[in-house]
Amino acid sequence: MTEKFRELIRKYVPEKSVNYCVDIWVSYPFSFKVTRQRTSKIGDYRYNQKTGNHEITVNGNLNIYAFLITFFHEVAHLLQYRKYQNNRPPHGIAWKNIFQELMGPVLNEDIFPPDILEPLKKHMKNPKASSQSDPVLSKLLRQYDRHIPGENFYLEELSEGATFSLDGRVYTKIKKRRTRSLCRESKTGRKFLISEIAQVKKLQ
Repeated sequence: MTEKFRELIRKYVPEKSVNYCVDIWVSYPFSFKVTRQRTSKIGDYRYNQKTGNHEITVNGNLNIYAFLITFFHEVAHLLQYRKYQNNRPPHGIAWKNIFQELMGPVLNEDIFPPDILEPLKKHMKNPKASSQSDPVLSKLLRQYDRHIPGENFYLEELSEGATFSLDGRVYTKIKKRRTRSLCRESKTGRKFLISEIAQVKKLQ
């Protein structure tokens, strides 16, 4: 199982961080799954009370640096739950301290390029609920994204009223709300909040 996890994680994080990721997984075992792009989140941690398993998922469309940050963001939730159960806020001081400790060994130029490293160190002094909530860091991370031909637009680049497709569904961008935009699905008329940095295909 350890080698299977190693083979999987190696595809998504910087090579020199692989051993550390594996060591963390061995020390605190959890179910790990790489998912397709999700519009509402880039990672997730859950404790399955029925099975007693810790479960972490991370979006597979993230570049290796964003993936690594998100991976440890979710592991920090796992470690907080192991220590405090649900007796601490999700992104409070306890979580911040654990996240900072986890990230410490990878905050160097062997892992991150210099243009990301310094903003990331600044971000980690008081980490937010998501790296996407830090506009400076988020913009720098996006420069390393693997764009898909024909889909290399971020929702934030589209004007209000623009039509786009995402995950096989067509939407119209209605109004920007901080880090997300209110969008209407064309087929059902239902409204959704979609991340401004979701990669979409512009239709008009």
